[in-house]
Amino acid sequence: MPRYAYYISPWVTPLSPANAVWQESLPLARPTSGKSAEIAVSHGEYFNAVRSFCEQDGCEMFCGVVAQRLQQTVSPGDIQEIRVHLEKHGEFYHPARIVTDLPGYKISFVLNVALSEPGKKHINGEFHHIKRLNTEFAESFLPEVYCMGEVTTGGGIKFYMFLGEWFQDYHEFHISRQTSGNQDQVCVWDDRKGRYYLSREQQSRLYRQAARIMTGYYNVTTFEHISPWHHAAGDFIIRLNQNIIDLKLITVRGYAPLLQDIDDQTPGARNAEQILQALLIFFLKLSIWMRLDRVDGVGELTWSDPGVVQSTVEGIFEGLAQKPANPILPDAVDRCFQYYLSICTPGDLFDLSESILQTIHPAAPEIPLIKQNLADHVLMLIQSIKKI
Repeated sequence: MPRYAYYISPWVTPLSPANAVWQESLPLARPTSGKSAEIAVSHGEYFNAVRSFCEQDGCEMFCGVVAQRLQQTVSPGDIQEIRVHLEKHGEFYHPARIVTDLPGYKISFVLNVALSEPGKKHINGEFHHIKRLNTEFAESFLPEVYCMGEVTTGGGIKFYMFLGEWFQDYHEFHISRQTSGNQDQVCVWDDRKGRYYLSREQQSRLYRQAARIMTGYYNVTTFEHISPWHHAAGDFIIRLNQNIIDLKLITVRGYAPLLQDIDDQTPGARNAEQILQALLIFFLKLSIWMRLDRVDGVGELTWSDPGVVQSTVEGIFEGLAQKPANPILPDAVDRCFQYYLSICTPGDLFDLSESILQTIHPAAPEIPLIKQNLADHVLMLIQSIKKI
């Protein structure tokens, strides 16, 4: 079997059972949640479980994934070292970056590890949602996913995991406490080279691209969309290369129709009015959710600056312009939707936006913040729509 080394990012010194942190518990609950963790899991148990996952079936499964990436046969003896980097502690997963050293090659993967109840609830569905979307859409913003499994410790704790593509040099970003000209700044969490802030123009392109990506995965015919998602969870990651904004979406916790009451209809039975009404709900819901984040990723919920609205509208229409023609609609999807928006009154948009809030769990912490800002948000949407 390969040798292993264990790290907590961004530390560069490996851990071993001799380190005090090896016995320390992982943080399994968000600091701001007010909840206590259901179980206690040490760093050592985590690393040992990751190793057990990689060595399942005599390392055959893991070697098969490496072989798939390299397009050549790989045996356990070909792998010189596997370095396991515990990257972060999220509400759903505690992901590890798995760096695999072979002669002449170094390949990285992500291993999403679910320990919390929310994570265990979503991990199987997420694996299959990502596989499906990678098959059905030409979009290339999601990671490839390879295999999944579970490991049980001697104490009976179950670790649920799946192995996927690691996006090299991409990082989380969040609205920061740092401001410029009385406007929020977005901070990119590059903890190896140093965190940095995006310019106003870069932030505009970031949100536009995020909206374009979410629209790309929206199914105009079936009304299926990616939900739930949240900037606060780090669902999008960014790579900035010579001022080029490159985003990836790393999670799909759910993929289901917006309108549950017509789920039983076959797509062919839906008319143009239903298609455009569903698209309007998607449009409004995405415009609201695009403005939510947590300060510095873990602080209080925050509402982004008004400029995000224009960027979101532009991104949605960029995504719609790439949609194939729909035989039910009389023209291209984006042109039909632009006309549909033009005949909606401000009252229509506000009432429907309020109705969308009724579909969110009443205890969701975002509700008060959305209600406080909804009227102004709809007015900004109307102004942005006129510029399309």
